[in-house]
Amino acid sequence: MTDFLPYGRQSVADEDLDAVAAVLRGDWLTTGPAVTRFEADLAGHTGGTPTVAVTSGTAALHVAYAAAGVGAGDEVVTSPLTFVATAATAALHGATVVFADVEPDTGNLDPAAARTAVTDRTRVLAAVDYAGHPAELDALREVADTAGSLLLEDAAHSIGSRWHERPVGSLADLTTFSFFATKNLTTAEGGAVASPSPELLDRARAFRNHGLVRDRDRQRHPDEGPWHQEVHEFGLNYRLPDVLCALGSSQLGRLAAFRRRRAEIHARYDAALADVPGVLTPARRDGADPMWHLYALRVLDGRRRALFEHLRAQGIGVQVNYIPAYWHPVFADLGYRRGLCPNAEAFYAQQLSLPLFADLTDSDVDRVIDAVRGFFGE
Repeated sequence: MTDFLPYGRQSVADEDLDAVAAVLRGDWLTTGPAVTRFEADLAGHTGGTPTVAVTSGTAALHVAYAAAGVGAGDEVVTSPLTFVATAATAALHGATVVFADVEPDTGNLDPAAARTAVTDRTRVLAAVDYAGHPAELDALREVADTAGSLLLEDAAHSIGSRWHERPVGSLADLTTFSFFATKNLTTAEGGAVASPSPELLDRARAFRNHGLVRDRDRQRHPDEGPWHQEVHEFGLNYRLPDVLCALGSSQLGRLAAFRRRRAEIHARYDAALADVPGVLTPARRDGADPMWHLYALRVLDGRRRALFEHLRAQGIGVQVNYIPAYWHPVFADLGYRRGLCPNAEAFYAQQLSLPLFADLTDSDVDRVIDAVRGFFGE
């Protein structure tokens, strides 16, 4: 029987294991030096923008919206073509989520649609770098500035990508990352928030750590005792432990190699599938230099499900990314209706993620290509 080929998988090497083991043998499992080191190492890939490590990409979004001061009465404008967390974490802060449509080819937030969607209540404009392709952050920056809102880049897919030669992490007021096992690098579970604003960073760090205030100069009752700490605004425990930060620092040392291999695989798919009449290969904008997280094939003529089942039957772990966020019943129950963003819905109806991860071999890729071409009789 042919081995099952997943659509995404972590790449863990001996140096990663050694980094984790060194922490386990040391004095700090959490809130220690490996956290500080990982945040500094990560900033080396964000154009020097400082970062705050957290427990997941979802936590990063929740923390970023908290840092932005999102609350009841605010609106967050975002893309529906994303994992539900981009919208859910804003809703959990009490904001109204406003979905703006995507570009029909890249799946990224359309600046023109965002311009129509923003109002004087828009606190955050949140773009998503779909599949690793950076959103058009320059145009979206203009929209955000005109609305008097902050620009957030959900870069769960795109660490290592560049937009007009600027690294992801240096383009927005707040950038969020995910380091889940299938992402471009992994800490098993983990994420981070990057921001050039010291004020936003301070608010992110506080929310990550229950909102605790330990600085005596900022406390309201500093004479309570040397043990004293206060909470001025509610936060949560989103601290990423040293043992996972050590894995992250080690993985960052391999990020360039991951990037090269993902690009090779993406290009191999492109070359082999571009002439198949039943599919569209992924689009790429001028100025975009992606670190590809997904290979988002578009399957035409309503045949996406049939191809999905055909490939799964051959042990190829394709996936679909994503149903429009407002299709989830939790948003339907709030009054959101299908048809809201036609481009996103059309993109979803065609989208199929082929296997893409750094340890995928050329023969694995060719196996997928042969199976896709065979389905279309090519």
